Amino acid sequence: MRDALRGWGGVTAMAVVCALVALVALCLPLTTATTATQNTTATQTARTKADEECEAPEKQTLSPSSADGDTIRAIKNRTGEKRKLIVGVDQNSYRWGYRNPNNGKTAELEGFDIDLVHRIAEDILGDPDAVQFKAIPTDQRIPAIKDGRVDMVVRTMTINCARIADVAFSAPYFKTGQQVLAPKSSPVKGYDGTLADRRICTAAGSTAYAKLEADQKAGELPASTDISTTVPNQLDCLVRLQLGEVDAVVTDGALAASQAAQDPTVQLKGDAFTAEYYGVAMKKDADDLVRRVNQILVDYRKDTANGWQASYDQWLSATLGKDAKKSEPPAPQYLRTS
Repeated sequence: MRDALRGWGGVTAMAVVCALVALVALCLPLTTATTATQNTTATQTARTKADEECEAPEKQTLSPSSADGDTIRAIKNRTGEKRKLIVGVDQNSYRWGYRNPNNGKTAELEGFDIDLVHRIAEDILGDPDAVQFKAIPTDQRIPAIKDGRVDMVVRTMTINCARIADVAFSAPYFKTGQQVLAPKSSPVKGYDGTLADRRICTAAGSTAYAKLEADQKAGELPASTDISTTVPNQLDCLVRLQLGEVDAVVTDGALAASQAAQDPTVQLKGDAFTAEYYGVAMKKDADDLVRRVNQILVDYRKDTANGWQASYDQWLSATLGKDAKKSEPPAPQYLRTS
């Protein structure tokens, strides 16, 4: 090898070898970067296509019906201890779905979402307690439905275009919007330029993260804002904020208000900058269940004694205010036909 590389011929050969090595070194990261770019572009294209094909996602649901179909019959045919509605919920969202150690009932789940679950179970199975609750992280809500691990998810889940491509939603049962949560002493004023050079936490798979990502790419959120911190459960963001690992949290205003109630050192900053609607999520082909839940929601809203308003008064009025009008969902529209 040494003999072959002696003299100018050797130098030339060495140059060729080095050039080849350099080319390979350059090509490898280029290929990786190209693949990553292609994957990102494909994801963005899919989202854009979903948005173009979807208009008013909160209206893309089926008309109400009390009739039993295959899905409901399968639930009713469960026997013994398994004859329960299996529902994915949160166990960490204060006043929505959480375990209260002071309720004297071995820390049973309670909250606004939990009340709705009991109402659905009562209608379908005749027993409000015929429920098997499954606590699932934010980013596992859709997989849990698609894999058949749950019959439905009632977990402050926003109806949007991307999600209705994977699951079916009921009509909206709550209105909210994305908002910023930060320490009271923070210079952050809201969803604006004061987020420059700040670290923001969101839940993985949440509409909050999707909004931040889209706005940053569009130049509507400062490029220096760090949105890389994501967590499985939204409440984990409050912990990160308390530990000083992030400067602000972006989440639904309804959830943020409950977190502010848990920690008096933080507060909502600025107004909500989106309008979003929570819905009950189910399998795409569970048409009879979707229709049944929509009928239950109609009756739930009409029930002034033990329905939507009573649940709001009990769980949310302390954090969102006594006037529930801004949280009331719009009159349902059922534009989905199949």
